[in-house]
Amino acid sequence: MEKSYADLLRSNFRLFIRHVWTHVLQLPAPTKVQDDIARFLEDGPSLRAIQGYRGVGKSFLTCAYVVWCLWNDPQHRILIVSATATAAEKNANLIRQIIYHDSGAGLWDHLHTREGQRGSIKAFDVGPALTDRQPSVSCVGIGGQLPNNRATLLIADDVEIPGNSGTETMREKLRESCSEFTKILKPEPKNQIIYLGTPQSQDSIYADLPHKGYRVRVWTARYPLKGKLANYGDTLAPMLVADIEADPSLCKPDASQLGGTPTDPQRFDDRALRVSELDATSGSWTLHYMLDTQLSDAERYPLKTRDLIVMDIDPRQAPVAMSYGSSDEQLLDFVSPGFTGDRFYGPIQKSISGHWVDYTGSVMHVDPSGSGSDETAYVVTKYLEGRIYVRAWGGFRDGTSEATLDALAELAKTEEVREVVIEDNFGDGLYRQMLQPFLHRRFSTRWRCGLSGFKVTKQKELRIIGALEPTMKQHRLVMSKDVIQSQLGQGDYNGLYQMCRMTSARGAVKHDDRIDVLAQAVDYWKAFMNADILKSEANAQAKAAREFEKKFFANTPLARMFDNRPKRGQGRRLR
Repeated sequence: MEKSYADLLRSNFRLFIRHVWTHVLQLPAPTKVQDDIARFLEDGPSLRAIQGYRGVGKSFLTCAYVVWCLWNDPQHRILIVSATATAAEKNANLIRQIIYHDSGAGLWDHLHTREGQRGSIKAFDVGPALTDRQPSVSCVGIGGQLPNNRATLLIADDVEIPGNSGTETMREKLRESCSEFTKILKPEPKNQIIYLGTPQSQDSIYADLPHKGYRVRVWTARYPLKGKLANYGDTLAPMLVADIEADPSLCKPDASQLGGTPTDPQRFDDRALRVSELDATSGSWTLHYMLDTQLSDAERYPLKTRDLIVMDIDPRQAPVAMSYGSSDEQLLDFVSPGFTGDRFYGPIQKSISGHWVDYTGSVMHVDPSGSGSDETAYVVTKYLEGRIYVRAWGGFRDGTSEATLDALAELAKTEEVREVVIEDNFGDGLYRQMLQPFLHRRFSTRWRCGLSGFKVTKQKELRIIGALEPTMKQHRLVMSKDVIQSQLGQGDYNGLYQMCRMTSARGAVKHDDRIDVLAQAVDYWKAFMNADILKSEANAQAKAAREFEKKFFANTPLARMFDNRPKRGQGRRLR
């Protein structure tokens, strides 16, 4: 007897997913990776973990799986656990939306909550469910009341996030909470625990799951590099392993040095993955998209001098465009304090625009310190057309002395900075008050210099890498040759030495004051970094052409047509 459409959907989760994707979510058909995840959801063991790259849709797939399970057995008791109750409720809401969608009419619409049953997002029943203390679907945060729950299917969706796994103590607390899952599960053969997640650190709690009897399956955004395959053990999805065996060239780096060919180009092609890589550190991208917690030295030390552009920097102007190069022609005769193979490179000379304009911003950042071996670090940066130019960078051991305060004020005047920005964590703004009279002595009313402060809260090492790595990888940080020369020979006070040895681990380098203040400056300019360099150069060239036309026709009858052109309003100058 031929099966009805409803019977086909109930008997095959992958067909059910196609129906949900097309009719409920209004999406194209599932991609091959999404289809493979659906297969693992349907046929996997009772204890299983799905690790998929960010954006693959694992939560959507699992919410659909919950509806499918309830359609097949309305007596299921589903518990959704996330890092926060709010995140868990989002999944519960999606489940409810699928149940109530018009495309379920005549199929699973009998699952609608009946009068007298629980009907909130946090806890609701499906129509055929028998009376029970536990709702059909309920949700809770990992820090909530887990012991009071029972379940036949427990979904642990992103229980590990940066906010609850940043330290070893936090991870131990998280592991302890997750140990409740098996106690919540009802003692029935078909009951399941499904973890969904992306590692947030090298010491991710997900690394423990294979030792606890879970089948872990990993779907990466790119095929892993050949030398990285061993890092996954037997967790890499068999579908991806089969692809690699059929075509080993998939593991070769092309658009990225962090992985090979995209595994799911319908979802994220080369260009999309490259954009996401440029907006992240190599370490975080490797964790979130390659699901690899065994970072290499290159990923643990992501800041390299070879990503800088080094040149003589004018105090007032810079070219509207230039290009980075890393050939022997651009190689500079400075010894890098980085690891083997790291170098310094200048721009491609032919790429330097002949049109130079004034910087649109000039700022000095100061990171104060008290007594001891730490420095009061400073950096002077200029900004133009999407690039940050480092004009001065250094530090003072006697950070609160009059000599230091006077030297900082003199540097601000010499560099004609329009604002001095102080990290206010030290003394809660006291350093600003100390520096202010010295700035007033140096600056006249004609040339005014602002003075502001800010506070930082995030882990220092993560903040430094997060600010510097994307900017350096895009070669938007330009450093003066004089600055490079000034750093050399200063041991671990050398800002470049600090740069090359910075990792995400707490206390990565003994002294980090100079690299910290540089990161603060780069982070300051990020709001203006969206400038398209090529577009900016074209605009500048067009402006220069108009000025030439105006001068060329100045003494002719055509001069008036140039004078009568609409004048563009004076833009606010960046401070």
